[in-house]
Amino acid sequence: MSARESFNPESYELDKSFRLTRFTELKGTGCKVPQDVLQKLLESLQENHFQEDEQFLGAVMPRLGIGMDTCVIPLRHGGLSLVQTTDYIYPIVDDPYMMGRIACANVLSDLYAMGVTECDNMLMLLGISNKMTDRERDKVMPLIIQGFKDAAEEAGTSVTGGQTVLNPWIVLGGVATTVCQPNEFIMPDNAVPGDVLVLTKPLGTQVAVAVHQWLDIVSDHASRVSSVSSRLSSSSRSARGLRPEKWNKIKLVVTQEDVELAYQEAMMNMARLNRTGVGRGLPLAGPGELVSVCYTDRKRLLCRLAAAGLMHTFNAHAATDITGFGILGHAQNLAKQQRNEVSFVIHNLPVLAKMAAVSKACGNMFGLMHGTCPETSGGLLICLPREQAARFCAEIKSPKYGEGHQAWIIGIVEKGNRTARIIDKPRIIEVAPQVATQNVNPTPGATS
Repeated sequence: MSARESFNPESYELDKSFRLTRFTELKGTGCKVPQDVLQKLLESLQENHFQEDEQFLGAVMPRLGIGMDTCVIPLRHGGLSLVQTTDYIYPIVDDPYMMGRIACANVLSDLYAMGVTECDNMLMLLGISNKMTDRERDKVMPLIIQGFKDAAEEAGTSVTGGQTVLNPWIVLGGVATTVCQPNEFIMPDNAVPGDVLVLTKPLGTQVAVAVHQWLDIVSDHASRVSSVSSRLSSSSRSARGLRPEKWNKIKLVVTQEDVELAYQEAMMNMARLNRTGVGRGLPLAGPGELVSVCYTDRKRLLCRLAAAGLMHTFNAHAATDITGFGILGHAQNLAKQQRNEVSFVIHNLPVLAKMAAVSKACGNMFGLMHGTCPETSGGLLICLPREQAARFCAEIKSPKYGEGHQAWIIGIVEKGNRTARIIDKPRIIEVAPQVATQNVNPTPGATS
């Protein structure tokens, strides 16, 4: 599978130093309000969610806790329910087109965590930075919109409206809405002791994009000093060995190529829909050149069976997607939602290759090993019957769902008090990059 060619600002008549991520001070879903603060702010919106389901217009209204990101509202007619979610993030990668795809995948993910496989409509929320020049705005924002639109079309839906405003930072998000029959979604509250926990994307996206940015800073530093290197004596030239402090922390455990591969892998994972496996199968040649394996009815059927669809096939009891609170935070939210008195215990952490070593070298900067590192457009954390989990993991790797899907059994559900924890020394599963090494373009001017 080929990686997407690196975004080149000069190809769009922009300065070569243009970086989308410089139009925000927070990255991706690393902008979350702390979990305990958010719970207090929102508790007035919903009383004790362990009370019995309520009646709404004559229909049973399922109860979803404030920690969950999707609402389920029974409609007035036909026994149908409205399932809806909204989300937005800040730029986390510098490729505008891919950033649009990631933003769309991130919005849709909450629907897929409910086992929903069809989205009826999307709105796009767009904040354009007032720090952008007219040229930057006119060249970059259409690429973001195209990426969002292409990902929506890959999901079998369309963008019919939204809201666009000026803002100090770029903001990317939307609303996803669908109308479902009761058998078309899975309430995330039926985990039982003996279930196992399955994760469908590796962790470490925030680490990968952060260290790639450090590498970019090293590149800028190297470019600046090279312009005057001819005037330096050999003794003075040794001063050029000083690198940005953050890169110095990790250069002994990771190479430039490792960082580039992890970044490409993270970008492709974030852009992949939790509905399908086609995100990896796409060559992603450029805006407007989307090649989707979902265009025929037969292949649409196969797409519906992957990820979210397989939750139905293998009798999933609950699920959530992993985003800004990290795997532990979202596991805790899901545990609190359960009707049965259960707890989640996580034993294994699948992590993008070399990112665990990077995180360890950086001390507590990321919190990856503690499960608190934010993810953007992360995988689904699914509670499955023990006898079904291995089959789910094997089935999702099938070529018929598109190239590159993986899933890992990472923990268990046991009797408990609706909490989640990671064991003291979890097993780290190094997830090798699936992008082709020869197609990754190293950052110019950087050295390992």
